[in-house]
Amino acid sequence: MEILVLDEEVAKLEVSLLASRVPSQLLDLLELSWHLRQRDAARAISLASEVEALSKIADIPHAERNRILGRLDLIRGEVKWLFAELDVAEATVERALLLFKGLDDAIGCADAHWLLALIIADRSDPNRRDAELELALADARRAGDSLRSDLMEATMARFAVFRDLHNAQARWGTRFGSDLSNLHPGLATWVYDYLGLIAFQISDFESAATYRLQMYENAMITGQVQRIIIAATNVGCCFNNLNDYQGALEWMKRGLEMARPTGWPASIGLGLIQTADTLRHLGRLKAAHDLLLEALTILIPLSGSRTYAITLEYMGDVALDRGDYIVALDTFLELERRATALNQSDMQTIALRGQSHAQLHLGRPEEALAAGLASLALAVEQRNGFNQIDALRVLAQIHAHHSLPISDPISTPTTAPTAALYYLNRALDVAATIDGYTVPGSLLDEIAREHANIGDTAQAYAIAVKAIAAREKTNSADATNRAAAMQISHQTERAHAEAQYHQELAMSEAKRAEALQQTSLTLERLSAIGQEITAHLDANAVFQTLYKHVHGLLDATHFSIFLMEPDGVNFSCAFGIEDGQPLPALRGPISHPSSNVAKCARERVEVIREQASQGYNPNQIPGTRTSSSALFFPLTIGQRLLGVMSIQSPQTQAYAERERLIFRTLCAYGAIALENATAYRQLEATLKTLRDTQSQLVDKNIELEHAYREQQQASLTDPLTGLRNRRFLLQHIDNDVAMTLRRNKKRLQRAAAEMPADIDLVFFMIDIDHFKLINDKYGHAAGDLVLVQMRERLQKVARETDYIIRWGGEEFLLVARGTDRSEAKIIAERLRAAVSSLAFDLADGVKIAKTCSVGFACFPFLPEHPRQLSWSQVVELADIGLYHAKQSGRDAWVGMYATMQSNPEGLFHRITHDTEQALRSGEMHAVSSVKNALTMKTLTG
Repeated sequence: MEILVLDEEVAKLEVSLLASRVPSQLLDLLELSWHLRQRDAARAISLASEVEALSKIADIPHAERNRILGRLDLIRGEVKWLFAELDVAEATVERALLLFKGLDDAIGCADAHWLLALIIADRSDPNRRDAELELALADARRAGDSLRSDLMEATMARFAVFRDLHNAQARWGTRFGSDLSNLHPGLATWVYDYLGLIAFQISDFESAATYRLQMYENAMITGQVQRIIIAATNVGCCFNNLNDYQGALEWMKRGLEMARPTGWPASIGLGLIQTADTLRHLGRLKAAHDLLLEALTILIPLSGSRTYAITLEYMGDVALDRGDYIVALDTFLELERRATALNQSDMQTIALRGQSHAQLHLGRPEEALAAGLASLALAVEQRNGFNQIDALRVLAQIHAHHSLPISDPISTPTTAPTAALYYLNRALDVAATIDGYTVPGSLLDEIAREHANIGDTAQAYAIAVKAIAAREKTNSADATNRAAAMQISHQTERAHAEAQYHQELAMSEAKRAEALQQTSLTLERLSAIGQEITAHLDANAVFQTLYKHVHGLLDATHFSIFLMEPDGVNFSCAFGIEDGQPLPALRGPISHPSSNVAKCARERVEVIREQASQGYNPNQIPGTRTSSSALFFPLTIGQRLLGVMSIQSPQTQAYAERERLIFRTLCAYGAIALENATAYRQLEATLKTLRDTQSQLVDKNIELEHAYREQQQASLTDPLTGLRNRRFLLQHIDNDVAMTLRRNKKRLQRAAAEMPADIDLVFFMIDIDHFKLINDKYGHAAGDLVLVQMRERLQKVARETDYIIRWGGEEFLLVARGTDRSEAKIIAERLRAAVSSLAFDLADGVKIAKTCSVGFACFPFLPEHPRQLSWSQVVELADIGLYHAKQSGRDAWVGMYATMQSNPEGLFHRITHDTEQALRSGEMHAVSSVKNALTMKTLTG
């Protein structure tokens, strides 16, 4: 499939399809959709959907279907790219690429890589863009497609100009030759784009305009609408630089009027920004600013593209002209970031120069100087004399207002009366190296003014005279430019006149095709009928619809449809009406020697019979009346025969070519509809089976899920008390520890008053005092009752967010989340009181009083070193507290805290091996409900 074709070829394809538009024209429809992807994106997508639907029912090889699907993805991907849906576009083209690679389709791979490069170009990834172009070129060469190969190279040349003008000229300057008249217009569009960019970069605006007009004309006849818009706006840019602002505005308007109906953000944005730049040159700053704001909004999906960067450049220039230097600085800073991402050095130079200008007016000389020098260095590296001159003039302005050291990347600074004069003279030196460049009078005025400032009036006068001469020369050059612009406009008008002439010839040709157009109306009607027929999923509805339209379009007193039976040997009449009455049941073998239905089915060809109204007809369908004209056509899907459709008329010669064309079309639609109906019946039966099976599976899954949840809960729950077990703790504690550490980190980073105190985890180890006596005296059942009642007492103290864990035997662990460590002793006292304040009920009305001992510790144990002790180590410290609470006489609590004197290294080892020494050394502090809970008498309740 050709990558680019002329409009006349698309028109021929349209006419061809119009004359024989039946569902079997799958590849022609695909080709038309492909060539309409920019000419008419909406119609291209509609045709793509039609092709996809046809491909699903067409009897074609699997590889061919994949090739079609890959091409459809390319069409959809390009349209998504044009509408700036870059993620969807890229994913769609990548999917197409996979299909083409699987088929080893070099043409498809080349087209996919080329489109990916264009998409990636809008993502500010020049390295990946260039890599995709290299792959596209390799595949095009592998396919032996010279047009595609040349197109890939022209695209690479165009992008190379933005990266490095001189390298691009060195590599591509002679690639396409001087005579482009023999190039395919689609390729010429891209070659002229490349040549226009080169000419524009070296300020040869007349040549640039000529090249871009050629680009415009070639893009127009090859349906490259995006290139047309770019060419129109770029012609306007050239006219700007030729001082023909009115001509520029006309071209900008032409581009914008073509862009807006498309809805493509990049195209609309380009038209807006170029129009805005022209308005800026005309001094209409408010209008320019408004257009640029609109462009920035439209281009948000393409914020990584060069178009967006150019918009920032123009917005910065407008801000400088309006004296809004803060906005200008911010805009040029953003431009620098994007130019760096795009790896486009010309934009980086402009961005730095704009920053320097803005910083100067904001009273920041050092920052202005740094930006100006950076801009100059880049311009030198690019060997761009114009950008060097602009940067040197900004540096001169900086030094004219501020006393700063001289720095020059062009050459070693020499002695000059003033720094400003040094840079201005350097600008003159650079200007002398540019062929045909006229030094602007404004530059000479600046030099004269600097000489006057230091009292050198003679030199100031001499240079002022040169400035006057330069202005006269510039005015002459401006006049020449305007004349060149007028000549270009004249050539354009003449080209349009020639195009108008060709259009009139085409109109004359169209009149000669009027008869074909009349036929097309019938075919359009058939298309609508086909949609109605194929919309039915019931065979009887298909039969009735076909019968209705056969009588509406053709002379037919008889209409019948014969379908093949499952054995493939016999056929039977599934639907038949003659003179408004149903036909009798008819059936016969496909091998019948004289049956027209059998012959049509057997040979799968159209059968037409002409017979006198009187006389014996051996081929007449039994049970029907004699007809003068009869037409039979096979109903097929690919190579598979479904049956035969027949019409008959008492009129002689009733079925000429036009009638047979209509009947063939109806038969094609009927075959599709009957196939769809059969498939639908099979699908319904399958779906019913699946629904029944699915319902059974859902019920079974619900049962399994319920059993799984019960089993999971059982595995996390103590079966006696119903409390959580250690396994539950291990599943959840890591998340709580992580949250506690994050909160503690914030506490360390903020002032104490800014952070709530309830951010700690506190572990309370609880043990029932003398529990063994209950088992010994009352039995284990009584002990179990006490353990169960412990759950209720602990739950009265704990919050819903806390964990209560049965630790083992008569021991319990309460994990208090989000707790203030200073309030831990209050909770400990509540736990102790909850157990001792109320007797436990045993069997047979027996009540006993019991107490408990509690030990606790807080995590993190060392807030300043939160990871020094793990949560499990803190639990061990709580257990040490429990031990000492029991040692102190039970019915008590002891809490363990670190102090400011705690040495983090080895602290846990020292506490666990000699708690009393840790207390004496001040490394640990303990609180308790009783005195002397430890041998050290430093505890307070």
